[in-house]
Amino acid sequence: MSRERLVVIGGDAAGLSAASQARRLRPSEDLEIVVLEQGPEISYSACGIPYWIGGLVSDRDRLLARTPAEFAAKDITIRADTRAEGIDLAAGEVVAAGDERLGYDNLVVATGGRPLRPKVPGLDADGVYGVHRLADGADIRAAIAAGATRAVVLGGGYIGLEMAEVLQTRGLHVTVVLADPLPMAQLDDDMGERVCAAMCDMGIDVQTGQPVREIEVDADGSVRAVRTDTGSYLADLVVLGLGMGPEVALAREAGLQLGATGAIDVRQTQRSRSHPEVFAAGDCSQTLHRLTGEAIHVALGTHANKQGRVAGSVIGGRPARFAGVLGTAMTKVGDLEVARTGLCTTQAEDGGYDFRTELIESSTRAGYYPGASPIHVKLITERGSGVLLGAQVVGGPGSGKRIDVFATAIWAGMTAEELSGSDLSYAPPFSPTYDPVVVAARVASRVEHG
Repeated sequence: MSRERLVVIGGDAAGLSAASQARRLRPSEDLEIVVLEQGPEISYSACGIPYWIGGLVSDRDRLLARTPAEFAAKDITIRADTRAEGIDLAAGEVVAAGDERLGYDNLVVATGGRPLRPKVPGLDADGVYGVHRLADGADIRAAIAAGATRAVVLGGGYIGLEMAEVLQTRGLHVTVVLADPLPMAQLDDDMGERVCAAMCDMGIDVQTGQPVREIEVDADGSVRAVRTDTGSYLADLVVLGLGMGPEVALAREAGLQLGATGAIDVRQTQRSRSHPEVFAAGDCSQTLHRLTGEAIHVALGTHANKQGRVAGSVIGGRPARFAGVLGTAMTKVGDLEVARTGLCTTQAEDGGYDFRTELIESSTRAGYYPGASPIHVKLITERGSGVLLGAQVVGGPGSGKRIDVFATAIWAGMTAEELSGSDLSYAPPFSPTYDPVVVAARVASRVEHG
């Protein structure tokens, strides 16, 4: 039997998870694996970049999970600084720089995501940065070291909040400008208002309901200010925190089928729906929401690693399927932790659910224990059945990871009543006698049953 070749485009979470899993299942005598990465680094934590910028991570190399040498030891060839210029689906070849053609039996497209960049004049000016690659972090750190004192963050999502916090920590005056009426549009308004208030209390200037009209530049083409219909905000640097879209230029040009989200359309095996010898995983692919069954695009390293593993399993001959997502995510700004899972009320309405909501306030620890902080929990349940549909948590240190209990319960199809009787841990340094998770579920269950 001739030796097959797997080519992977993209040397980060999804691509290298696929390569590693395929290698575990198929020896090098049977399968050659070649990974093309356009940048100089592979296998790094993009999620850690804000914290390197903020100085919480002291050394850039701490963000590197694996080296090319470690993959070489597994007979996986890493070709860094090698850009894939095209995919010839008919010939089964990837076209690399210099018109090199690399044939494949299976291909994994793991081109990742790209920071969303609205069509705004000046957005390509010097001093406008994404937070996507290690080079972005290095550039922002260099701007701060060169004397930047004022930063404008565009967007109030996860990246926007994280960057606002770390830039303020570095001593910059930070303005967050967003088109939405509140930061964290993934939350309901009553929870987003708490996030906004906490940011303002920290001294972050939050400007809401203001779409950006122009990035103003000085005579040498560098950022000077961000202009909206309401005002102009001085800036030495501008950070894009508007979310991530799928990087699908290669896929589109090759003729791979894209889905409703604009990402590569794949089955739950991560196979392309249009070309079964091609797989896609990570931020460039779309997936399904576990509750609604609708196509969704979520750019998170957790999903990228899992999807890559599924693709690698299937290529390696082991059946596997990606089970979908709930949209579980969390972040922090200052001491405030913010998390959500499942459906918010807008999503529940759009999904045609008849639902109710309950909001409770509790404490992260026993009230008498030092360091206890307020925590607000919002629970969304289906009216009549009491089935859990979504949860949101906003509160002090120790709040955020409670979202994982809700995510597990929603994943399992539990009702509020079932969750209210669950056996959760208790000790005064960690929770009140009744954990806020149980309190929220108990209130929702009591209301549901009259």
